[in-house]
Amino acid sequence: MRPRLIRMTALLSLLAACLLMFAVNAGTLLVINAPSHSDLIVVLAGETDHRPAEALKLLDQGYAPRILLNVPANATIYKFNQLKIASQYIEQLPQAGSIAICPIQGLSTREESHDVASCLAHEQGTRILIVTSDYHTRRSLSIFRHELPGRSFSVAAVRDDTQFGIHWWQHRQWAKTCMDEWLRFAWWTLVERWY
Repeated sequence: MRPRLIRMTALLSLLAACLLMFAVNAGTLLVINAPSHSDLIVVLAGETDHRPAEALKLLDQGYAPRILLNVPANATIYKFNQLKIASQYIEQLPQAGSIAICPIQGLSTREESHDVASCLAHEQGTRILIVTSDYHTRRSLSIFRHELPGRSFSVAAVRDDTQFGIHWWQHRQWAKTCMDEWLRFAWWTLVERWY
């Protein structure tokens, strides 16, 4: 009986150590920041301040010659259609000739990848650089690689300290974002990608 108790204690200690290691590194494991030179930069829909700014910076640095800005097609802000707002934003940019809008109907990253596939039919090249929030990089890269297998993807992480940090335990919002993203990644990995 005693050897069995020792084995069980050792197993539980090992499991606790593994869980602790995962918890400490959970924020870091979500983030992939590995942009590579591409044919096109795709800015995922959602956050509209930091993501487009990072895409413009990457465009100016020569990572790709064009940007495809994903914009929810039916969303409004105070009665103003987001597609119209995005068009007005682009028109004011010096890089306007290098930017196109991709209307997004889907509400999930997987559905967004299908909308992007339709927009890519009008674009040249197969190497795509995804720009998204840092905590969303691992899942979005996995989804786009799975859903659009004929293309090559890399990803650039956009940092927003109000939403997330790799030391997730330091702020309540960071902890919520980290937990939410791990749940979404688990759902994608274990369920959604198989149907």
